[in-house]
Amino acid sequence: MVQRLKLRHLALLIEIDRLGSLTKVADLMAMSQPAVTQALAEVEQVFDTPLFLRSSRGMEATAQGQIVISRARAMVQDMELLSLDLQAHSMGRQAHLRLGVIPLVSGKLVSTALRATRPQGQVVSVSITEGLTETLLEQLRDHALDAVVARSSPELNMKGLRHEALYAQQPRLIASRELAGRLGRRKLDWAQLQDLDWILGPRNTPMRRQVANLFLRAGLLEPVPSVETSSPKLIGELIVNHARAVSVVPTEIAEELVRVSGVAIVPYSFEWGLSPIALFTRMAGPQRPVDKLFAQELKRVCTDKTVPLERGAFFY
Repeated sequence: MVQRLKLRHLALLIEIDRLGSLTKVADLMAMSQPAVTQALAEVEQVFDTPLFLRSSRGMEATAQGQIVISRARAMVQDMELLSLDLQAHSMGRQAHLRLGVIPLVSGKLVSTALRATRPQGQVVSVSITEGLTETLLEQLRDHALDAVVARSSPELNMKGLRHEALYAQQPRLIASRELAGRLGRRKLDWAQLQDLDWILGPRNTPMRRQVANLFLRAGLLEPVPSVETSSPKLIGELIVNHARAVSVVPTEIAEELVRVSGVAIVPYSFEWGLSPIALFTRMAGPQRPVDKLFAQELKRVCTDKTVPLERGAFFY
């Protein structure tokens, strides 16, 4: 298999699966359709099994094909990482790190850990992808990312992954300075809060579910959001420019927005049950020195934080 399989075969399988059409793949890869058909036949001969079947919806991967394509994506992504590592080395850097981060994680925390990630005394180049936890973990599993900083949850698909809890987040209600001043002079009134203009994350995200639970425990329905976003920058801008806007964000995000956007924190305390922020990595395959060093520095930074940490072993 090693002698007969070529990298272009793997790229071909990935594109057939993505596009579902040999004609479209031929156009994309600047090949004739007979050449694409022949190349697919060569790959199927290597694996001694059909990898795709024609259907009314186009080319669909067989069960064996899905297994091969999953591995193909990982191998192609590893080749991309090799290219990025070599490019980084040619620019005087040690390696390239591809990091996934959910939006409501402190940029200061991540940047501090990255500044200290200097394998053999050399700096690294970094690409950061923001997204939802489930999406980032799929990219990690496909080797498109090297590590993910996101929220742990028993509901996550952890196949092939491991995670280590870093720290627990605490909630803070934020508003414009004028509104925060008014709210802070009164006792917590859930009905009054429900009537304000809420900025909430997308539905079914952990933060959104937690806000809904806070209102449910007070006997009220979740407020209808005026804006849905998980972007801290947008949350900050929307709140300072809207006299009735409020949002609940983690403490470290709230403190950053106080400094950067000029929002204010309302001195309320809430019962909170969010899972901790964790570092996710793949179980299989060797870790590079840069991956190990980033994990070490991230855990060190989190230990230095003033918010309570939830330290834990790896979970499989």
